[in-house]
Amino acid sequence: MNTKNNKRKRESMQKIEQVLIEFLQTKELNQISVSDICKKADLNRSTFYANYVDIYELADTIREKLEAEVSELYKDEITEGFNSNNYLVLFQHIKENQIFYRTYFKLGYDEKYKIWQYDYNLAKKHFEDRFIEYHMEFFKSGLNRIIKIWLQNGCKETPEEMFEIIKSEYRGREEFFADK
Repeated sequence: MNTKNNKRKRESMQKIEQVLIEFLQTKELNQISVSDICKKADLNRSTFYANYVDIYELADTIREKLEAEVSELYKDEITEGFNSNNYLVLFQHIKENQIFYRTYFKLGYDEKYKIWQYDYNLAKKHFEDRFIEYHMEFFKSGLNRIIKIWLQNGCKETPEEMFEIIKSEYRGREEFFADK
């Protein structure tokens, strides 16, 4: 019986997604064909098209899964409406899933989508409701760049060390505002 989430279908989808991720480590998305994926995954094209409209939908599916995983890391905070600023959890997740994050950044999803949520209300308090958009962009861009560099360097530093880097930037901000 062919049910929506049967084991064979899930395994085929995982295989297809994994092959795309492997290809993306050495090629651009527009250089990869459905035929390339099916050949390497040892699956028929009909299997691909039974699950995805095209290669771009496949890439979006991978993005959505990663974003859902990151949201799950902060599920309690999101539901309870607080922000712990605990980026250690994020850095641990990145270290364990480096290839997915490299793929995410390579596809430029960091420019189009929000992998990490930013607490707008908390920013309003810290910045007295002034220039929040600038702060949010500065923080998001800085965090993205730090993560990209860390990934490019093979995540040599520990997640704890990366978290300390982020915390030191926050301390710098607090010291700056304490002087005023």
